[in-house]
Amino acid sequence: MDLQLIEAYIPKKHFEKVSETLSEFPIVSNWVSRESEERKLVRVLVETKNTEEILNYLENASSVVDGFEVMLFPVRSYLTRVTEEEKEQIHREEQEAKTKIQRASRHELLGAIEKSSRITLNFTLLVILSAIVVTIGFIKDSEAVIIGAMVIAPMLGPINSMAFASILGDFRLLRQSTATLLYGIGIVLAIAISLSFVLPVPIENNEFATRTHVNLSDIILAIASGTAGALSIISRLSDALVGVMVAVALLPPTVVVGMTVGSGLWQEAFGSGLLLLGNISSVILAAIIVFSLSGIRPVKWKDVDRAKTSRKLSILFVSLTVLFLILAILFSSHIDLI
Repeated sequence: MDLQLIEAYIPKKHFEKVSETLSEFPIVSNWVSRESEERKLVRVLVETKNTEEILNYLENASSVVDGFEVMLFPVRSYLTRVTEEEKEQIHREEQEAKTKIQRASRHELLGAIEKSSRITLNFTLLVILSAIVVTIGFIKDSEAVIIGAMVIAPMLGPINSMAFASILGDFRLLRQSTATLLYGIGIVLAIAISLSFVLPVPIENNEFATRTHVNLSDIILAIASGTAGALSIISRLSDALVGVMVAVALLPPTVVVGMTVGSGLWQEAFGSGLLLLGNISSVILAAIIVFSLSGIRPVKWKDVDRAKTSRKLSILFVSLTVLFLILAILFSSHIDLI
């Protein structure tokens, strides 16, 4: 059983009402202690699948009550006597869980998403280093070096932040994550263009040449990468390995765009630019769909309509972009055959 511990500091005059409401939720156990003359501390042990519902209630309560604080902790171990009836219930719940997308609570996800959407010194340094390494990898035509660069490329964060913000209709977060993504891409382009003036552009190398045009398999790869990235986020798994998949779709084409622009290879730059645009759109589309299917929604009623509109428009816009690129790929392939 996957458990989490919710700690709520509740003003004494609101304690009875809040405690009565909390007792109506499915909880494993709870404890109450007096922290001061003004507040009481309630510790509620719940299954992870029920965390979000309780946090939603506490979030609404804390927004209108001064002195109300809520914290969430993972529970690594919990020892208690389990009856045969409880074992059977746990078994049934585990079987039901196999047919659903498992995810952390919206509150946990939002904290991680907001953190990864910011421009930080670490983000900047990792982008710079990954851009340099992947450029050298292209020159050496070394797949191993390119993969090594993608291990450190932090491109997963802002992409998923954009998709998450679209689901919630959080335009502040959407602007912030978009700016972070464009900032990262801008750094990679600047480094690739600069290095193209002092290093040979490996236009004949296989690893480089495959990124100078776009085909249907690239779009499929990007969609698979975006899906894996979104699933890693909602499951709160380590995104290091999944980040490699997303970097496959984003980092190498960006470097190729920079090097071809710096060398004046405009036809190759156009092809790699389309590849980059298609990959970004596909990754975002996949993430939006995964977040939608997992049931992520805003809590406050005033945000619900805005989130619905934002989600529909985002899916429509990104889907049309991907569809346009697929049609362009199919049309160009037909022309080549003729």
